[in-house]
Amino acid sequence: MSDRTQAQGAEHGGTPRAEGQASAGATLDRGPEPEGSDEAGARYLCAVCNRAFSQSSTLIVHRRSHSGERPYACEDCGRAFAQSSGLYKHRRSVHAGERPHPCPDCGRRFGKRSNLAVHRRSVHTGERPFRCLACPKAFARRADLAVHGRTHTGERPYRCPDCPKTFSTSSNLAQHRRTHQAERPYRCAQCGKGFPGSSELLRHGHSHTGERPYRCAVCGDAFTHSTVHRRHQRAHLEESPYRCGDCGRGFAQRSDLVVHGRTHTGERPYRCPDCPKAFAQSSHLATHRRSHTGERPYRCPDCPKAFAQSSTLTVHRRTHTGEQPYVCAQCGKCFHRSSNLIRHQRTHTPERPFRCPQCGRGFHRRSNMVVHQRVHAGGQGLQAGEDPARWVQTL
Repeated sequence: MSDRTQAQGAEHGGTPRAEGQASAGATLDRGPEPEGSDEAGARYLCAVCNRAFSQSSTLIVHRRSHSGERPYACEDCGRAFAQSSGLYKHRRSVHAGERPHPCPDCGRRFGKRSNLAVHRRSVHTGERPFRCLACPKAFARRADLAVHGRTHTGERPYRCPDCPKTFSTSSNLAQHRRTHQAERPYRCAQCGKGFPGSSELLRHGHSHTGERPYRCAVCGDAFTHSTVHRRHQRAHLEESPYRCGDCGRGFAQRSDLVVHGRTHTGERPYRCPDCPKAFAQSSHLATHRRSHTGERPYRCPDCPKAFAQSSTLTVHRRTHTGEQPYVCAQCGKCFHRSSNLIRHQRTHTPERPFRCPQCGRGFHRRSNMVVHQRVHAGGQGLQAGEDPARWVQTL
């Protein structure tokens, strides 16, 4: 770290750590230098993501995005920062400067009257003076209304310079650009998978635990992601501005309408590179590809088992917790899986969907039909203690 950086950190009221500590054990790998080049021409490579930098100090700062290290701590409140400039901005905005406008509700002070007004609307009064002309929604800030308006107009003014994708907010663009830079500083402690943002890491963590923290107050359905939860709630509120021209069904987001449209057109744009299969959604392709790679990223925290899909982990974890959420309305019997409940409910009805093609006899279960077919084939039927599943596999 340069003398100037150290002096700057001290001036901002923070104590920078030693240079070796800041690098978190990183090695500064220099690429090949052209003959006769000086120090300015050297390239420093990050050992985690291979991103290259022209200065070692820049690499050291970048490495903190992987390690989470924040060596510049504020002496007034203890908040820490990865760069001295971040500490400087924090002290200037929080601990210094004239703030003549106090909030009458909580005492927090603001440098501008407009910032105080936004704070009161957002935190205390709940006032939302900025109303959308296309739907009933209202917002506390004009900027939030402008961003929301793009969901109706489809405007995506932020264009990625590396690919054709566009985005409705600058923050979404910044997060997307990390996918081009291979910068995924937030890593899962269980499976090692990296993510460009902390929110994605938090959502991913639910897939390991099976947790569904977002519950619908109307119908009780629970969700892993807050975005899916909000989208589901709009269905109850009939906030469906995007309507299908073929069947009239409404959707809360344009992207949902696009995916739904493929049920009418039969379009399957996501093709597996390992087999001829194609899918209507990229998430379905990602799940399918695990059948080729053998990847099982969803690990049970209670036993060594791992699964290719988070939904399978959720069902498996019920064997540990004893949870049986699917209840038969007629007899009260409970089940781990909805499919088991459906199969059980056939015992209360005359329904026998599995019919022998030779004699027409019906069965509640396919496995029972398979055993029955052995009679036509000259077999002895199911022996005592024999598992019918063995015959299902040999059908």
